[in-house]
Amino acid sequence: MMRRRHLLAALAPLPALAQPAFPTRPLRILTAFAAGGGTDLIARTLAQAMTAPLGQSVIVENKPGAGGNLATDTAAQAPADGYTILMGNHGPMSVNPTLFRNLRTNPETALEPIGLVADAPLVVVVGSRSQATHFPALMAEIRAANGTITYGSASNGSASHLAAALLMQMTGLEAEHIPYRGAAPALTDVVSGTLHFMITTLPSVTGLIAGGQVRALAVTGEASIAVLPSVPPVAATVPGYKATAWYGILVRSGTPAPIMARLAEAKRAAMADPMLINRLREEGAEPSAMDGPDFGRLIREERLRWAEVVRRANITVD
Repeated sequence: MMRRRHLLAALAPLPALAQPAFPTRPLRILTAFAAGGGTDLIARTLAQAMTAPLGQSVIVENKPGAGGNLATDTAAQAPADGYTILMGNHGPMSVNPTLFRNLRTNPETALEPIGLVADAPLVVVVGSRSQATHFPALMAEIRAANGTITYGSASNGSASHLAAALLMQMTGLEAEHIPYRGAAPALTDVVSGTLHFMITTLPSVTGLIAGGQVRALAVTGEASIAVLPSVPPVAATVPGYKATAWYGILVRSGTPAPIMARLAEAKRAAMADPMLINRLREEGAEPSAMDGPDFGRLIREERLRWAEVVRRANITVD
């Protein structure tokens, strides 16, 4: 009997070993565009605010290229352990599935949304090449130029590109699109006069507006915003026009639910940080408490909306 009890004890399942708490090392947030642009600024603000609730440093890594697909691919190929986070935005998440015929990564199946971070209107700016001091005057310049005016964007299919394409479609005007690798280099050419105008994210251009290097003529939301109270919406001239940029975080599909819940908790804590709230609003972006499921629905709705703009504008990539 004694031997039988010892044998049963030996065969009994061992207690499960406790899993180490997540995270136990630094995390990284991948951004699809160059340093200095809107996506980069929001990612760095979020990374700083998430450091305390996670108890680990959060590093921002810029991976521009392929219209944002390079960062998406990297996030989708990273281990599904929560240590690699993608700062997803309008272009790579909602436009590229229509823009690129042979995507290496389908963001809808390869990534899982954690939550929306911010939503922001864009702003129409001109530099030394334009004489316009208000938005209708810029429209008159474009009309008179018969398609020879140039405008820049952060990349093909980016929020800045699609906002301008939508504007051209709604007004029946034409202008030549020049894509860049990020908003910052495009804005440099607006300032210098190489480009005529640009529609860009507010975080990427606020400093240039304040310094008088570019003139803000209109915002792309439904109304004026607190940081640019005297700048009217495009819709005041083009009724029904609206184009906003959004920013949210995602991880590789298959990431364990407890890890995703931990990241969502840290994101919620970060969004309550006064530093983050003030910083985003100073740049014209509105902080968001939207959770993962609602963020996923937003991404799907935006894909449908902008697919039509891409097709009508015949936007293609090499």
